[in-house]
Amino acid sequence: MRARSIVLTLVTCFVVLTLCFADDANIGTWKLNEAKSKIGAGAPKNTTVVYEAAGDNVKVTVEGVDSAGKPTHNEWTGKYDGKDYSVTGDSSSDMRSLKKIDDHTLELTIKKDGKATGTGRIVLSADGKTRTVTVNGTDSTGKKFHATSVYDKQ
Repeated sequence: MRARSIVLTLVTCFVVLTLCFADDANIGTWKLNEAKSKIGAGAPKNTTVVYEAAGDNVKVTVEGVDSAGKPTHNEWTGKYDGKDYSVTGDSSSDMRSLKKIDDHTLELTIKKDGKATGTGRIVLSADGKTRTVTVNGTDSTGKKFHATSVYDKQ
């Protein structure tokens, strides 16, 4: 009887977590559609972004290339609550926050050493098959930048 209770509890927890993230259309793998994106020449690019459930958090793993064409990899785990969570593997930021505006819109803030270096929006299409990430900020040399990256769900 005790084993049955434990199994039932584990199944219930799994179902609850699944339902919590079932409404999150961001979950999945997103590939950069360079033809639809507007990223400056020589600017870094996030080529693949993966959102996955990590307990009651979301883990975001980003693969890309830097301005010199070298591969990059960074990870962020947090909630869509507007609070800062640490980033690993990104030399241009050490904290990020995502805030849910509605079911299709997230607000993004990028920070380095406590100072905001970029802000933006992540907007999902109505059908959930594309997402557009618009970011404005200042790079490490003080130069302002703007990028619009369009991603297709895989």
